[in-house]
Formats: sequence, C-alpha cells, structure tokens
Amino acid sequence: MRVRKGWSAEDIAWDRFDPRLVEPDILKVVKAAAMVERNAADYTVYLGRVFRHDPGFVALLDQWRAEEVRHGDALGRYAELADPGFDFAARFKRFTDGYRIPLDAESSVRGSVTGELLARCIVETGTSSFYSAIRDASREPVLRELCHRIAGDEFRHFKLFYTAMRDCQARDRLPVWRRALVAVGRIRESDDDELAYAWHAANEPEDLAYDRGRCNQAYALRAYALYGKVHAERAASMVVKAVGLDPRGWLGRRARDFAWVKMQQRSRQSGLASGV
Repeated sequence: MRVRKGWSAEDIAWDRFDPRLVEPDILKVVKAAAMVERNAADYTVYLGRVFRHDPGFVALLDQWRAEEVRHGDALGRYAELADPGFDFAARFKRFTDGYRIPLDAESSVRGSVTGELLARCIVETGTSSFYSAIRDASREPVLRELCHRIAGDEFRHFKLFYTAMRDCQARDRLPVWRRALVAVGRIRESDDDELAYAWHAANEPEDLAYDRGRCNQAYALRAYALYGKVHAERAASMVVKAVGLDPRGWLGRRARDFAWVKMQQRSRQSGLASGV
C-alpha cells in the first residue's frame, strides 16, 4: 500500500464559516473529539512496538499518525473559530496531563497481532460513522466539509488495518469466536476514560473535579443523538465484516437492527440519567 498525500488544513474553505449555524451541543462533541484525534502519537508508539518487525507497516502507521494528528489540529482550529474563548492548546495539555495510555507493552494487549488489527478496525469503524453522523447532523458548512474529509480518511484507515489483519489472520488463524470477543471487548471500551476525560478536559471548568460517570453521560447524550439509522447500520456492517462474517447475511442483518436499537437506547438512557 503506497503512502498517499492527503489533504491539509489549507484545503478547508474556512471563509465559509457561518457562526449562526453553530449548534452548541455539536460543538462540545467536536471539542472532545479534537482531544482524542490529536493524541494519536501515543498510540503510534504502542503500535510501533507491536509491529516493530514489520518496518513497511510501521511506515504506514507513521502516515496514519500524521493524519490523525491533522484531524485533531483541524477540529481544534474549528472549535477556536466557533468559540473564540476556547484555547485548544491549553485544553489539550489538560487532557494529556490527566489521561495517558499505557506505553510500556512490547506485544499486543489483544493477545495477537490479528486481534490488535481487528481492534483498530473497530475503532476506525466507529470514527468513520461518527464523523459522517456529525456531518449529516450539522448545518454549518465548514464543519460539514471538515467532517466529510475526516470520515473519508477514517474509512481508508479501516481498509488499511483490515487488509493487514487479513494477511495476519492467514498466519494466526484466530477463530471467529475469538475475533468476536475482541470486537465486543473493544466496543465496550468506548465507555472507558479516554472519551470521558476528553469531554472533561475540553468542556468542563478548570475547578470541576473529573467524574467518569458524569462525563460519559454528558458525552453520550450529545454524541449518540447525532446518529441516524444509516450510520448505525453502516457501522454494524463494517464490524461484522471485520470479524470475518458476511455483512449481507442473516447475522449482518441482525447486527444492523441491534446497532440501531442500541444507539437509540443509549441516547435515551443518557438523557434520563442527565435529567433531560
């Protein structure tokens, strides 16, 4: 797979920004997303160790890192444009001061490189559908363009990790049930501290102590409300494909139905917990 040039912040039509169309809840979600995207450098250190015996793939990981960092910087620039009181650099420092991924692992925490690549497929599935959902929910033209470009990158990232996973699977021969467990485990990790702390660092006052439950609810209330049925179903199909099953088959149809119902339930539950 060749290294591609990609887009840059200069390609975004920033002059089309319309402050009248900024939606406060979407902006809060964007601010949190900027934290996570910009933090990709730490993940590259970990993945570089896991795949240290494959220098060609490590080179592709460096490109992946550069694109993720670019996403974070562009989203941070947008947040500062939409909210002049928002200091992206200061908020990102607050995030990295309080949240760190473990970097001392020398092998995959998923038990195999196939499992590691599958977990990355699940993440890229989530981000591709997430930015598509923001694009379709927002009316602000600059954010729509930005999220359209990022969603496209994230889908290409899925294909990068999916292709590498299939090559490794030929050697590891991880059974479907093990792959399913990895996928479910990674999906459940969406409730871990990363997104919750990103919400805290990006949106909450400096003097408010971090509370994982409160921040998870605040993020979920706004993020899951952005999804339409098409976004949930597309994400479910990509997950089923990554596990190694036919997304057009019976299980794929059930997964799509389940994903949409679960997305609606999560949004309602977060609203109830928040008293909305």
